[in-house]
Formats: sequence, C-alpha cells, structure tokens
Amino acid sequence: MKKFRKVLDGLTTSSPGGTIGSPSCGSAAGTPTAAPTPKEIDVQETLVSENFQLCKTVRHGFPYQPTALAFDPVQKILAVGSRSGGVRILGRPGVDCYCQHESGAAVLQLQFLINEGALVTACADDTLHLWNLRQRRPAILHSLKFNRERITFCHLPFQSKWLYVGTERGNTHIVNIESFILSGYVIMWNKAIELSTKTHPGPVVHLSDSPKDEGKLLIGFESGTIVQWDLRGKKADFRIYYDEAIHSVSWHHEGKQFMCSHSDGSLTLWNLRNTTKPFQVTFPHGKIQKDGRKESCKPILKVEYKTSRNSEPFVIFSGGLSYDKAGRRPTLTIMHGKAITVLEMDYPIVEFMALCETPYNNEVQEPYAVVVLLEKDLIVVDLTQSNFPVFENPYPMDIHESPVTCTAYFADCPPDIIPILYSIGAKHKKTGYSQKEWPISGGTWTLGSHTYPEIIITGHADGSIKFWDASAITLQMLYKLKTSKVFEKPKPGEGRAAELVEEDPFAVQMVSWCPQSRVFCVVGISAHIILYRFSKYDANTQIVSLEVRLQCESEDVISPSENENPSLSEPGSHSPQPHQHPASPSSGTPEGIKDSIPCLKVKDRVVRVPPGYQAELVIQLLWVDGEPPQQITSLDINSAYGLLAFGNCNGLAVVDYLQKTILLCMSTLDLYGAADPYQRLTRSPRRNRQSTSGLTELSDNQQSIDMERSKSPTSDHVNGHCTSPTSQPCSAGKPRVPMGPEGPRLTRRGPGRPPFRKAQSAACMEISLPVSHTEESRENSFSRSRSSSVSSIDRDTKEAITTLQFGESYGRKSDALPTPCLWVGTSLGVVLLIPMSIPTDQEERMEEPVTMGPSGAILMLKGSVLRFGFLDCMGALIQSPYEIWRDPNAPEDPDRPRRRKLVHFSPSSSQDACGEGHLAVVCSERQAKVFLMPSQSCLYVHNITESSFVLRADVVSVCNSVGLACFCANGHVMTLSLPSLRPLMDVNYLPLTDMRIARTFCFTNGGQALYLSSPTEIQRITYSQEMCDNLQEMLGELFTPIETPEAQNRGFLKGFFGGNAHNFDREELFGEAAAGKASRSLAQHIPGQAGMEGMKVAASGAVGELARARIALDERGQRLGELEERTALMMTSAETFSKHAHELMLKCKDKKWYQF
Repeated sequence: MKKFRKVLDGLTTSSPGGTIGSPSCGSAAGTPTAAPTPKEIDVQETLVSENFQLCKTVRHGFPYQPTALAFDPVQKILAVGSRSGGVRILGRPGVDCYCQHESGAAVLQLQFLINEGALVTACADDTLHLWNLRQRRPAILHSLKFNRERITFCHLPFQSKWLYVGTERGNTHIVNIESFILSGYVIMWNKAIELSTKTHPGPVVHLSDSPKDEGKLLIGFESGTIVQWDLRGKKADFRIYYDEAIHSVSWHHEGKQFMCSHSDGSLTLWNLRNTTKPFQVTFPHGKIQKDGRKESCKPILKVEYKTSRNSEPFVIFSGGLSYDKAGRRPTLTIMHGKAITVLEMDYPIVEFMALCETPYNNEVQEPYAVVVLLEKDLIVVDLTQSNFPVFENPYPMDIHESPVTCTAYFADCPPDIIPILYSIGAKHKKTGYSQKEWPISGGTWTLGSHTYPEIIITGHADGSIKFWDASAITLQMLYKLKTSKVFEKPKPGEGRAAELVEEDPFAVQMVSWCPQSRVFCVVGISAHIILYRFSKYDANTQIVSLEVRLQCESEDVISPSENENPSLSEPGSHSPQPHQHPASPSSGTPEGIKDSIPCLKVKDRVVRVPPGYQAELVIQLLWVDGEPPQQITSLDINSAYGLLAFGNCNGLAVVDYLQKTILLCMSTLDLYGAADPYQRLTRSPRRNRQSTSGLTELSDNQQSIDMERSKSPTSDHVNGHCTSPTSQPCSAGKPRVPMGPEGPRLTRRGPGRPPFRKAQSAACMEISLPVSHTEESRENSFSRSRSSSVSSIDRDTKEAITTLQFGESYGRKSDALPTPCLWVGTSLGVVLLIPMSIPTDQEERMEEPVTMGPSGAILMLKGSVLRFGFLDCMGALIQSPYEIWRDPNAPEDPDRPRRRKLVHFSPSSSQDACGEGHLAVVCSERQAKVFLMPSQSCLYVHNITESSFVLRADVVSVCNSVGLACFCANGHVMTLSLPSLRPLMDVNYLPLTDMRIARTFCFTNGGQALYLSSPTEIQRITYSQEMCDNLQEMLGELFTPIETPEAQNRGFLKGFFGGNAHNFDREELFGEAAAGKASRSLAQHIPGQAGMEGMKVAASGAVGELARARIALDERGQRLGELEERTALMMTSAETFSKHAHELMLKCKDKKWYQF
C-alpha cells in the first residue's frame, strides 16, 4: 500500500495543466505512457518541510555607498553606516555583523555608547535608533522619530546617558538614551545667538562638551557662528562670528583651545582667553601667488586635533587642496610638528577618525592610527611610524576591485585544496604594510563545530578570477588568477584593437571548476574559453589555441519540407565547420569584411608560467562574414572523459582537451535531425543582432525594471528573457534597447561592430515567440504549453544551448548498460541526449578518437532548460565521474609511470536490489520533471511557477538527502523533494530582484546559497533549519566585558582651577523634574520591534539599567506581596497560638504537679 501511494503521489504532484496538453514527456507521447512499476521508484524520502528555514548568515565585502563611521576605543570595534540604511560592525577577523534599518533611510551618523555594548544611529528620515550589541544579532531597543525638525548632528559624551541632537533649524535637543525620551531642556537657536543678529546661523554642524567643564557645550553653526553654552546658567559664555562656513571643530584636550576647519581651505585655532579673533589662521595647502594673494583652496571637510605626550600634536584633516591642481586624487593630510605628510587616496574620502588610547577627552589623546573610510575602500594608517604605513586589512574589502561579473560556490570541497591555493597565493601578496597588529581587534570569535571546507569563486570585468576561502562563515582571499595574461595586449595603433569589445574584453562570463581534478575552465565575454590545469611547479609552456566557426549559416536553416538527418560520419553536413589554426594573426577578406578571425589574439610564444593555475588550451569562436561570434551561453567540462562542451544560440561544440581536437560542431537544428519536435519556418540568418546590457553595470539603477519586463511570457513576449543569470530580455522581433547610460551608445553601433560593449553574461537573447496569425502557423502541443496564443516559432527565433551536463547515462531506450553521455538543454525546453564512445585504455585515449553523435532521444519541458541532476533508483545523488588530480609538471619517476586515475559513479553500481537504470532530474524555468532512464518515462512533474520564471536551479545535498533548490525572478526561494518533487519550502525572500542578483545567485550543498547584494558585497544565506539553529554558535560576539580604564589622577591645582567638571549632574538639569516634559508633537518614541523579547534583551543588554530596574521592581513588588501574605499568616497563627497558650495556662493554673 505504501509503494502504491508513492505512485499516486507522483501523479498527483503534477498540476492539471501539467499533464493535459503538456509537452511530451517521452519521445512520442504527451503524457507518461509507460507507467513505472512501484519497485522502480521505491525511494524512501527523508526530507520534510521542517528541515528548511531561510535566513541570512553573513555579509562579506565593503559596505556599499558608505556614509558614516564610529569607533569604540575600549571595545575596539568599528561601525560603518551606508546610504541604504545598513550598518556593518567589525572587530577582529571573524567578528563581522550586518544590521539593516527597516526604513532603508541613509545612516547620517553613528555614536557608540563606549564600553556599554550599544550603538546610536541617526538616519536621514530624522529617526534615532538604539541598537543592542550584547547579542550576536543586534536588535533595536528604542527609536525616536523627530516630526518637525531634521537631525544634522549628534554628540554623546563619554559615560553620559544624555545625547545632544542638533537640527537643521539650529536648535539643540537632549535625549535620554535609556528611555529614549526627549528632555524638556532645549537650546533654541535664537537664544544661543545674540538678539541683535539679523540672520539665521544655519544648521548645527558641531556639538561637543568642553574637556575642561562638562557643563559647557560648544555649538557650531554652518554659517561660521560658534557658541559656548553654559548648560547650568542657560546662557552663552561667548559667541564667535567668523565669515567662513564651518565644517568641523576639534578640542585640545586641556579645553583651552579648539580648532575649526572652513570652506575656504583654512584652519583656525581659537583660544578661550580671547574669542574676538582666531589665535592662528593657516592655509595648509594654499601658497601665496605672485600678486600676494593666497591660492583659493577646496574646503577642509574635517579636522582632528590630537595631542601626544612625547611629541608635537597631530593635526589630521581631509581636503584643503588648491583648486588649480586639477585631477589630483583625494588626500588626507597629517601635520605633525613642522612635518606635513599628504596621503593620496584612490577614492574620495567619506569620513576619517583618529584612534586614541584613552576614551576621556580631557586626557592626552595619544593617537596611534587613523581609520579612513573611502567611497570604495577602508584603510587604517599607522601613526606610530614616521612613514605612516597602512595596516594590512584582514577583511575581504576588495571583492569589487574589478566589478564582479559571475560567482560560483562550492561547499564540502576536498580538504587539501584550500591550503594548496593559499600557499601559492601567499607568494604574490603585497608588502610594505605596518608590522603592528590590526588595531580593530574587538569581539570574540571561535571556529564552530559545524565547519567544512568551502570555496567561493568570483569572476571579474578585468578578466581576473579570485578564489576565496569561505569556511566557517568567514571570507579570506586564497588565490588570484589573471586570464588576460593568456592574450596579447592590443597595440593602440592597430585597427583590430578599436573594433574589439571597447570595454572589458576579458570579462569573465562563467566558470566551471572540478575541485577533485583541479581542472578549471573560464568563459569570457569575447566568445573565448580558457582551460587551466593546476601545478605546484612553474613551467615553460606554449598555449594551444583552437578556433571554432560556430555561426548560423543560411544553409543551416531547415524549412518545414526538409527532414534531413545528418549522419554521424558527417557531423557538419549542415553544421558550422570547425577550424583549427595555430595562434597566429589572421585578417579579414580583401573586401574588408571580417571573416574567420577571433576577437582576441592568443600569445603564440613559449611563456613562463608561475605555480598555480596554468593555461593549457584556449578556444575562440570566429567572426563569420563580418558578424561577431555570439556569446557562449553554456559550458560543462569533465576531467574523467577529457571533454569540454559549450554552446550558444547558434549551436553546440565539443572539444577533446586531451588530444586538443574538436569532436563536434553542430547547429542546434542539426542536433535534432529527423527528431525535430516542431515545425520551423525559414529565416534570414543574422537578420537581427542582439542588444545587450552591461554586466559590469552592477549599480542599483536597474532595480526590478528589467525583471518586471521579463516576467512570465504573455501573448506577445514568451520566454524572451535570459535563462542563466544573464542579459536583458528582448521583445518580439527586435532587440530591446537596454536601459541606463549604455543605451544610446549601443543604438549607434555601426555595421560590423561587436554587439557587446561591456562585460555581460548573456544566454538566449533572441528567444522570442511573437504572435503569428498566418495560415502557416499550426498549433502543436509545444506551443500550447508555452502560451495559448503562440502558434509557431518565428523566423527570427534562435534556439540557444542553455545547459550541458556530462555523465554516465543511457543514450537510447534500448541501452542495457550506461555509457558516457552529454545531456543538452535548450532555450525552447528541449532535452537532447548525445551518447559517446570513449577509449578506456590510457594510450588509446590519447590516440584514438572519441566518437559521438545525437541519438534522437528527446525530452521536453515548459521553458528554458536550466539544470540536470542524476539519482540512482535509491534516490542518492550520482556525481559526475572525475580524474584524480596529478601534477602535470611533476618530475617523471621511471619506476612509477604516471597514469590517469579515474573515479566513476555508475548508475547501476548500487542497484542490485532494484534493477538497472537511474533517475534524471530536469529543471526548466517553469517546471521540473523526473524521468526514469533508459525508458525515458516521466515519473514526476511539478509546475514550479506560472506567474514568474526560475532564474537558478540546483540539485543539492542537504540534511543527508537530496533536493532541488530554485530561485525565481519574483524573489521566491523554493525547495522540492527528490524524486517526488514535493514542495518543501517557498519563501518570498527578495520581493524586488534586480539583474545583479539574477546574475550572481547560486546554491550549493549543505543548504547554503549566495548572491551579490550590492556591487561590493556578497550576501550568504542558508535554507537549512539545522544551520539556522547553529548560526548563533558560528557568529562572533561583538561585546566582551572589559573594565573601563580609570581616569588619570588630576593634580590638586588642576582640579581646583580646571573647573568643576566632575560635579556636573546632567540628571538634575535635563530630568523631567527640572526641565519638564518635551512637546509630544516634536518627537515620537517607538519601542523596539522585538516586543517581550525586546524587554528581555533590554534587561540583559546595553544601557538597560532602567529596564532592569523596572523588572527588578516588579519582581521585588511581587516578592514583597508574597512576604506580606506570609507575614499576615504568621501573625494569625501566632495569635492563635497565643490564645491557645493562654487558655491552657488558665486551665492548668490551679492544678498541682501530681495532677498532670
């Protein structure tokens, strides 16, 4: 009964539309005809929906569009705010936390509650938030939304619970950070300035308490007005009116002087004894011109004035260069005594901050480093050495060094691969860093117990590849490979160079890596493939170049009357012809039309290659009759077979990389032969070229627009999107002009120019099935499954090869034993099987040719085919065979000749109990099907989505079982059981998916996935319940209990003459009793989202004194109540006892002793 139920499950999982009028599941029938016997599919599935939960794990990379910076000098942790409302908190390596404000408003300013484990953020929506950092995943405890005023500056004195908030109107408000309630004490702008002043002083740009006296608050207004406000006396001590706008103010630690930076590039030093004029005015970068006037300089945006015991003070500032030095890079200037050091930066400076030994502002500061936050980098400068070297950054902040164009994720790699890649990559590390330890060393992190080797590979626009160690939710660069070194640099004078891809000709489009054999393959934007082998030795090598003519010719197009089936002996009878040349420059035809030349020129000399990945073979597609080669849309490599297959929208090619020969080069139409399942109309070849969008344009300006346009197929746009995370969709009949800055330039492309300008990974761009109402169009089962109004395949349609997979399978229904096969999936939902005959003996393999040819076996699905996976009849995943790695450059050992060691996973090896055969999982952008091989009968079908389409699908190992993971264009992440395709999880994870996420999303084993969440950051997520449960253990602790350093003893005279700083009681001034309540309409208090959980967090978390006190009072009150009841009971029993004792006494009073 149990087995019979499984068969029923398989039939019921298909939706009504999945069987009636569905594409053929076998090669002949539209519905499964050969019903499987229960024995064939008796798979004990163990996955249940409780195994799955989706959550973010960790974010790597540089915070995109940073806006603010803060540092806790005691905890030694750093916070970076961003324009999208994100906050990254960094400590020692492994301590890396990402928080996000729900509003998405930009972070204006960050303030740590020093050594309290809390952080205040001020956002552009005029809201203050208090974050608790005493938990591994920080949460908001309180928020305060200002309604009538805009926040411009915040200041929180050390060990104070009152936050000063300056506003755009020039007012200063005070917030209690424990309760997040506004004090009634307000410093109004018109009280701060003199009544006689006729103009508004502008927004508050600076607030700080005097180091000499905490009861004095220095307020800087944008216009140049500075006021020292006496908080006790509620009056101004002095007012300074300067005629240049102020950008920042910094105190000398003794509180007798402060320095201001101004918009004219000047620094002014003010002495409190005489505030009528500045004590000193300097233009650090302004020279005196011949006419005696100073050069005009750019504003100094920030200055820090820090004192040192054993040397002159440090004056550190950003900006201030003269305007005439055009093209100079942004600078940070360090003035130390008479020495001026100008540090040039690669990117504009967003913020900088000097790191000092003491948290007290009235002690000698002793700066030891400067953190500089740039637009695209974070650097720390060592101030303790005279040459100011930078520290080596332990965080992966350079993911975006060149824009990321593709990603790959490998979990559970062979354990030896990470140390080997690291040892080779370490030889090429930069030098000249500071010898001291990285100063941002806060928090604690330990290697969790649930760790295994993981590697992330990123491909970049400049042709570089980076291998990253991603084990234990960290990220560390292992090894960098530059694919551009394989090619000659085009000389500026050559005409060839001008006609290539103008930007990023080496950009990486996709990668294929076999960790076991260490064979690595890269597909580039210029229709090129590079095959790399790994070696621990350097070598002199000559790169072999193969050139392939894979272009759709006019004779390739078959009309409805033609039914030619190319014979296996002549695979190119109607196919593109392969060309094999030495890597030599070739020119076009005499008429000037480019023909039979590749886009790039491979180095044709012997080159010295260092240890690591060494190029062995380059395959390039050729120009044909002035038309550039179409980009490669699919790739697979198999080290056991020694074969490499790739395809594009014109056809398929298979290369034997051991013999360096082209085995197969056929157009997509010729792969069908007589088995073509649908009618085709003749078409004019290359009538329309593809219009593509830039893959390096990874900015957010295209968010969701492209994806909304490429939603589910409609009557006039069916499947016209790209199926791999790729290009923009094309509308019916003509290429879509891409959006953004590239659009106009692309439309002006002249004849014979390449159809790609920037790097982009494109799959089937010209797959569009427009409506046709001609007599020729006859509906068939295929078109009905695509769209009710689609009637035929238009003459402009190109069928791209969208996915390829080598593996042991059954190429024909009659096969008794599995053989090497190539599974081919196309953009029209067709699956083709190509069986191969590969010599098994090593000597024969290097000499005898591999034979292969289409078998006519065809399976069909709705939508573009995305992924193949193979299971045995017990439901276990069958891995592709591979060759065990051996070093190609290792010294020869005459006693032990090197032989290829192959590892095969035959489908029939584990099936003594249930017969031969295996299950093939095929996932398209619309549905998933499971076929039984070799009968090719469809066992299960599941329509994944009707309203959207799948962007990425992977067959993954999770929870000691196998499942199918899918990511849809509408942002849903789904998992399905295998083989029965039961839905286990469906989470609307990313409601708005942009093209960057679509291109870079990938799943891996162990319930993990990643995508590029911004142009500079990788977001890792998990869909495994087990990993979600263990995540707390894997994350680092941000807060560690540390004793606050004691303040230095102030001398008697200093204490006597230095003001009564320590007697200042803010509670007395700002509390409700003295200051009253603030206006309710001014600001609105919003408690943390965590509800009761937030109360628990507050009770155990940062600055939770009040919350703790409240809970303690409740508990105390409860205990007091219980005590009162107990006391009352005791009193009652005591009274009763007394009464009984008195009665007894009276009774026994007159009795003699002998009467008892």
